[in-house]
Amino acid sequence: MADIPLHHIVYGTCKDFVTGEIIVDTDDERYRQKLARYLVEEKGYEKKDIKIGEKIETLYNGQFVSSKMSMVLSSNGKRIVIIRYAPGSLVTRERSAIAAARVLDENYQIPLAVVTNGEDAELLDTYTGEILRRGLDGIPAYGEALALADKLGFAPFPDEKKRERELRILNAYDIEVCCAGGPCALPEASEGRGKE
Repeated sequence: MADIPLHHIVYGTCKDFVTGEIIVDTDDERYRQKLARYLVEEKGYEKKDIKIGEKIETLYNGQFVSSKMSMVLSSNGKRIVIIRYAPGSLVTRERSAIAAARVLDENYQIPLAVVTNGEDAELLDTYTGEILRRGLDGIPAYGEALALADKLGFAPFPDEKKRERELRILNAYDIEVCCAGGPCALPEASEGRGKE
């Protein structure tokens, strides 16, 4: 076990449950792996419908930000739910998750977003921002997610000015300031999904 001073503990490597890739094993990664297993084994998603590490890159006011989706859940190639994991408070993650769902796909707004810290979760309607369910058990099973997504629809995001506003929100919310006070990078290694 490596302990980077003032940083994350690295336990070694682990095998990603969805992709089978070997990745860096951290506390955060363990939560993501547990969530992926839960989605497949308890909620009825297939591994092929779970995409890991999609990102949106923004550059505003000289600040480059790569906003990562922990997972994107799809059905027949259509994205229906984005999931964003981060430790800490869920309420501070809601707005950036909604912004990401609105702009990740250029053709339509992804109707559902989940924010989770691995212990708790919220399911959000990305059109209204309303919290539809709370708790990890509130993450919809595959069939429920399809029904909810179809009910909410897959409308294109309205106009370029509103899209730009959502991208700016992502840029502002997702700036990474690490616990060590600088950019979040481990010596000689990409952390978890950072290399994607």
